[in-house]
Amino acid sequence: MALFKKKKQLDSSSMKNGVGLITVTKPTSSIAEQFRTIRTNVQFSSADRQLKTLLFTSADPSEGKSTISSNVAVTWADQGNKVLLIDSDLRRPTVARSFRVSNSQGLTTILTAKQADLSESIHETEVPNLYVLPSGPVPPNPSELLNSSKMDQLLKVLKEQFDIIILDVPPVNTVTDAQILASKVDGVILVVPQGIALKGAVLRARDLLKKVNANLIGAVLNRVTDAASGGYYGGYYGGYYGGYYGTDDKK
Repeated sequence: MALFKKKKQLDSSSMKNGVGLITVTKPTSSIAEQFRTIRTNVQFSSADRQLKTLLFTSADPSEGKSTISSNVAVTWADQGNKVLLIDSDLRRPTVARSFRVSNSQGLTTILTAKQADLSESIHETEVPNLYVLPSGPVPPNPSELLNSSKMDQLLKVLKEQFDIIILDVPPVNTVTDAQILASKVDGVILVVPQGIALKGAVLRARDLLKKVNANLIGAVLNRVTDAASGGYYGGYYGGYYGGYYGTDDKK
């Protein structure tokens, strides 16, 4: 995979239709630092074994998983790791818009083609060391594609070419896609927005992940009000603040 799609410049206005990349637009902010803290804690949680594939999901829709996964991917690339962010949410994709790349080809293209050229679907970004694989055209059968042997083969190939692969997937409680992919990756992180997520929904998501023997290594509590940064970045973030918390089966 020597060649990739040409990268495009990222800015705040260009990302208004995708997720906000605060780690790109304001890398020295306290919020960006929280994403680096999340990355560091994930690394420590897997110190005893190599973590190559990491999945971010949530219990229900619109809980911030795409924002978390995209920004954490940036921080991993900032460390000098060769990172691939895969938009595995084949129902409500965001990566192509966030990073201003074409979505005409992507994950679904690779999974449905008899022979796929990965360089036609994987895009280099403005962030050094960070590449993205968008979802591609929305398919009629997302779960079947993600559960295919081709998906297994693809992850195997990509793990040989990237230091870490981060997957953004649909919410656990709405469709089976998250469970399918959670069983294929090294680690799973559950995004939980403060004051929005219901305890029962979060526990149900945890139980569904356990049913497929997913390695749930922790949870990110987001949208926590922080007096130091609240409102500074406008209505979109609204005092966004990320924190990493290990899971505890007793709670």
